[in-house]
Amino acid sequence: MTRQQHAYLAAGAAILCWSTVATAFKFSLRSIDVLDLLAVSSLSSCLTLAAVLAMQRKLAGVLSWPMREYARSAMLGALNPLLYYLVLFKAYSLLPAQEAQPLNYTWPLVLVLLSALVLRQRVSARILVALLVSFAGVLLISTHGEVFSLRFSDPFGVALAIGSSAIWATYWIMTMKDERGPVERLLVNSIFGTAFVAVLYVVSGRLRMLPVEGIIGGVYVGIFEMGLAFVLWLRALHFSKTTAMVGNLVFLSPFLSLIVIHFVLGEAVRTSTIAGLVLIVGGILIQQTARRPVAHETDTHG
Repeated sequence: MTRQQHAYLAAGAAILCWSTVATAFKFSLRSIDVLDLLAVSSLSSCLTLAAVLAMQRKLAGVLSWPMREYARSAMLGALNPLLYYLVLFKAYSLLPAQEAQPLNYTWPLVLVLLSALVLRQRVSARILVALLVSFAGVLLISTHGEVFSLRFSDPFGVALAIGSSAIWATYWIMTMKDERGPVERLLVNSIFGTAFVAVLYVVSGRLRMLPVEGIIGGVYVGIFEMGLAFVLWLRALHFSKTTAMVGNLVFLSPFLSLIVIHFVLGEAVRTSTIAGLVLIVGGILIQQTARRPVAHETDTHG
């Protein structure tokens, strides 16, 4: 197997992971609530990432960081997994999976806006067109195709789904100049985030036995959404001749996800959802041709 074939195999495996997690979110939230799901999935993610680093003989390295790096990870862990997944899971609890998933997928466009505000990056006319195209897709999905009525299916759920994109984009910006190993960093961030979740769990008096279905769903989310997909995507980027050769494959994920949502959850996928997703992805592609960002390991969210 050539290096590029290895890259495609790893990218395909990561995309398959991302294509199933929206369904896993909804499946889990049928039997447990948002905080339960976050507690199980974040702990599972920590164990998965620790196992990966142990196999790579890199686990001991995270014990030798200076204190300021742990402080940084505590701050990042408060963003992801704690705040990001609290908001995202709540959005999924309020919206059909076919709405929450593509709305959360707007994060590359939110990143452009945040970069303009925080990093003072110039926004070109083409990027403005990209934002408008994707915004039209958001309107299509959140109004079920009745754009001019401006009646949103669930305004709070829509706000949370888009808000989760803003949290992820903020996390992306905060890790841009972080030179620590990406898997090591994600593990320590996740450990702090999981500790914060545990505090919330205890303070809220939530200690109880959870249904088996919810535990299985949470473990699946922790392993495949928060853990292995990230590692597989990094492997794909490492083996690929160029980022572009695997990068655009990620756009298959939301469309495959709709297929899984339909057949597993039984949701009838609306034409407006498909059309809106096409517009969102189209806007992201227009934005990328206007200004291709520097490849970064956190550009992996599906």
